[in-house]
Amino acid sequence: MRKIILASKSKARQKLLRQIGLNFQVASAHINEEHCLKESCSRLVTRNAFLKAQDVAKGFKSGVVIGADTLVRAGKKIIGKPKNIKDAFRTLKLLSQKPQWVYTGIAVIDVDTGKMHTDYEKTKIYMYHLTDTQIRNYFKRVSPMDKAGSFDIQGLGSIFIDRIEGCFYNVVGLPLAKLAKLLRKVGVEV
Repeated sequence: MRKIILASKSKARQKLLRQIGLNFQVASAHINEEHCLKESCSRLVTRNAFLKAQDVAKGFKSGVVIGADTLVRAGKKIIGKPKNIKDAFRTLKLLSQKPQWVYTGIAVIDVDTGKMHTDYEKTKIYMYHLTDTQIRNYFKRVSPMDKAGSFDIQGLGSIFIDRIEGCFYNVVGLPLAKLAKLLRKVGVEV
């Protein structure tokens, strides 16, 4: 059984890995994520995921490291995790006004061989229009601070979603089917 290391403290990502039966340990990456869109969103999240996995892989002699990065694009605006509650409020208000894309980059590094594989997923989300009261009530029950886009599709934030086009798990933060394909490339069967 290969050692699996998740380069993320995200509770949602940890829950997803447990859901597909992986035993893993968590190690935090210490990198400065890029949030400036100089190229495509897919390249940005893929590069951030790779940098996270690479940083964590340096601390292990053996195993498979999984890195991931998620962002939301609304029009030409890139949205990550909110800086504060005011920012979270503005973000959720903006996202409820028109469809947005959620991008997640994934990187898998086999520490033993040095092989690395990356991929990404994108999902389109259509939200219902949210009132200020709905957003405030949501924030009373759910902290938006650790969520790209300031909401959780797998929890109470699900009531804001009209529909999605694409991978649901991508919106949660880890596209499981794409991850399973990358893990197979380094000899890990899910």
